[in-house]
Amino acid sequence: MYVQPIETTTKQPIADWRDFTPCAAPLFACAPEVVGTSFNYVRDEEIFGEGEDTQFIYKIISGAVRTSKMMRDGRRQIGRFYLPGEFFGLELGKLHHLTAEAVADSKILLFKRRQIEAMAQRNMDAAREMWLMTADHLRHAEEHLLLLGRKTALERLAAFLIEMDASHGKSGLFELPMSRRDIADYLGLTLETVSRGFSELQKQHALELDGARHVVLRNRAFLGAMGA
Repeated sequence: MYVQPIETTTKQPIADWRDFTPCAAPLFACAPEVVGTSFNYVRDEEIFGEGEDTQFIYKIISGAVRTSKMMRDGRRQIGRFYLPGEFFGLELGKLHHLTAEAVADSKILLFKRRQIEAMAQRNMDAAREMWLMTADHLRHAEEHLLLLGRKTALERLAAFLIEMDASHGKSGLFELPMSRRDIADYLGLTLETVSRGFSELQKQHALELDGARHVVLRNRAFLGAMGA
């Protein structure tokens, strides 16, 4: 079976039909007719670019994704990290306002936006799920705005660690798929400030690091209060 390659605005194919495999996973349990197609992205590969058409909505099966925007002065601001089970690419308009890239090797489901919009018009349960997705994105954007505008560097890092812990079931034990540079660009800090923050939280026995990315939270209550 031949599948037409997806093309960018530069007309260069970013996916060959051999990279696609039909996936039985639906978008929502209440809408089994909307089935996604899986695609593998390697680390740092662009999934979609700022200003490109919003043809798809995406769901992460494995790996991680970051959305970001390059500022005029060359700085990068990361808007959000997405982990397995989370959706991204849901836009109000017809163009993406951020760029999405794979943080690590990732498997992602692609759902056609026009198919989802048509489904939501006739399936109230699915429409509700779409509303909840939109509300979650809005909530995160508001919290991130407050984090960048009102918290100290150490408070930002503490809030980030609590956010990552929540995404991993609040187990207090998780791997960070992103680099220190990614964390710095997400928190609006320098790389050096983030590194000093991790060292300071270790001195305060709030966490332990096994390597650069394996995190054990030793005092979640302390971190939660600091990042609140």
